[in-house]
Amino acid sequence: MALTVPAFGGVPGGPELLILLIIFVLLFGVPVAVIAGVVLILKLRSGGEEADADRIAELEAEVERLREQVDDGPDERDDGDRV
Repeated sequence: MALTVPAFGGVPGGPELLILLIIFVLLFGVPVAVIAGVVLILKLRSGGEEADADRIAELEAEVERLREQVDDGPDERDDGDRV
């Protein structure tokens, strides 16, 4: 009786493939998740600063407009109140 020897090593079965999957997740998945989390946190923080800067610019423009109204307003009112 002749022994048959495969030309290549055994093909990994279920448990071996599961172990390989776990190794790949630990080697590649965890670092990618950590990097994605850091990027997300940095985007959230920087997005808030941009929105605040826009809001501050709007408020400064509103204050300037109100100052111009106040500067123009008393002169007109004083002339109208005098009889």
